[in-house]
Amino acid sequence: MSRTVEITVLSAENLQMNKKPIRGNAFVTVQSDASNDTSATTVDSEGGSYPSWNEKLVMDVPLHARFITVEVKCKTSSAGSNSIGVARIPVSDFVGGYVPENQLHFLSYRLWDGKVRRNGVVNISVRVKVAQQQQQQQQHSCNSNSMSLSSAVTGVPVAGNGSTGVVTGIPAIWLNYQRN
Repeated sequence: MSRTVEITVLSAENLQMNKKPIRGNAFVTVQSDASNDTSATTVDSEGGSYPSWNEKLVMDVPLHARFITVEVKCKTSSAGSNSIGVARIPVSDFVGGYVPENQLHFLSYRLWDGKVRRNGVVNISVRVKVAQQQQQQQQHSCNSNSMSLSSAVTGVPVAGNGSTGVVTGIPAIWLNYQRN
C-alpha cells in the first residue's frame, strides 16, 4: 500500500561546495526511506548558488515510510555528481494528525552536507493526492456525520422555560481580565 505524493521542488538558497558558492549545474533527487525509487529534477545550469527548478515530481510513497530524503547535487564535468546537501523530511510534516489530505504545503528545510555542516536551504511544496473515490467517500462521511450530529444536539434548557437554545461559555481567564 502506498500514497501518491506530489513534491514540487521550487528552489534552493545559499548552496556551497568547499565553502565557496556553486556556479551552477544543480539538481535535486527525492527518495523515501521505504523505497528504492528515486525521482530527480532537471539540471539548473544558470542559477548558481540560488538555483530554481519549479519542477513537480510525483511518486508513490509506501504507507510505512517515515522520511523523504531530498538531496541537492551538483553535476561535475566528469559525468558524475557531488552531493551539496541533504534534508530528511518527516512524512508526518504533511500526512496525518491535523494535516488535511490534498492540501498544498509550502515547506523549507535546512540542507546538511557530508560533514554535517549547514549548507543552504531547499524550498518545496508537497501535496498528498487523494484518490477520487476516496475523496467522495470522505465527503459523504462528513455530510452524514454532520447531519446526525445536528439532529442529536438539541441544546440545553437556558431559562427553564422549555427553550432548546445552546449555551456557550466564556473562559474564566477572559472574565478575570475584564474585571481588572
